[in-house]
Amino acid sequence: MTATAKTAAGKVPATVVTGFLGAGKTTLIRGLLEKADGRRLALIINEFGDVGIDGDILRACGNPTCTEDDVIELANGCLCCTVADDFVPAIEKLLSRPQPPEHIIIETSGLALPKPLVQAFHWPAIKTRVTVDGVVAVVDAAAAAEGRFAPDPAALAAQRDAAGTVDHETPVEEVFEDQLLCADLIVVNKTDLVEAADLARVEALIRAALNRDAKLVRAAQGAVDPLVLLGVGAAVEDDLANRPSHHDDEEGHDHDDFTSFVVELPSQPDPAALVKTLEEVAGLHGVLRLKGFIDVSGKPMRLLVQGVGTRVQTHFDRLWKPGEERRSRLVVIGETGLDREAVTRAIAG
Repeated sequence: MTATAKTAAGKVPATVVTGFLGAGKTTLIRGLLEKADGRRLALIINEFGDVGIDGDILRACGNPTCTEDDVIELANGCLCCTVADDFVPAIEKLLSRPQPPEHIIIETSGLALPKPLVQAFHWPAIKTRVTVDGVVAVVDAAAAAEGRFAPDPAALAAQRDAAGTVDHETPVEEVFEDQLLCADLIVVNKTDLVEAADLARVEALIRAALNRDAKLVRAAQGAVDPLVLLGVGAAVEDDLANRPSHHDDEEGHDHDDFTSFVVELPSQPDPAALVKTLEEVAGLHGVLRLKGFIDVSGKPMRLLVQGVGTRVQTHFDRLWKPGEERRSRLVVIGETGLDREAVTRAIAG
């Protein structure tokens, strides 16, 4: 990665990484950190739920570029809704450091709309100091192939040609399309989980949703060359007119269509049995996202759980620290109406 401290305008570049729940944003950012080559990066991590999982994953990477001071975590909300209270102060805090970052990476919640966040870069406190180098949208190819975001790309394109707009059957589709419409670069991730024909269909779906050209890059496990992700030079805050959103005519945006809660579990004796339970619960109740850390009986390491729909993956990510409370907690995200009591009962027993 080439180290360039600031843009030609003397501003610190910032990259916004967006993408729906479970697309692989945190994995992509972790890959960036591993290839930082001494460049000073700072992270602002935002999550929809009350418990921050992604920031903890990044802090556990063991890389000197992701120390406690380099990671600012903003939980319990979406940055697109809490710009004044959370985001702008976080940027100011980073810029006021004795050695400010050379590049700021902002990971939005999977339910966040990137455009309102980019608009915040016009705030007087940061306007002359930071620029949005680019917006990167990460797409879960497997989820898209399953029809989670739009079942028929040809119908989507025809609808746009006929009416100029697209009607959405679900809030998931709307959030997905808003994220694509703001992007300079779209990372089609998890390509290792889909066949060639399905991948082509996913890329057709993405193209049908776009109103302009945006570069598509394929990736497996979030592996993308940092030179592709950083240094785009788009100055996105000055190009918002070309990035339409379904919420352009609204004074604000909320997430009443989605809900999040935390399930506390006892220590688990059998990770494989837990995975089976989570897959069944997700399928039965329509859970969109599961993630968290689990204490496995007799194991010195904590188990990281990542679930997207009915696909649940686990691995031991690090040792429990001396004196650290070995809690088992899962963040559950779904559409409003998700039966919290039933899901909690099914998971925790």
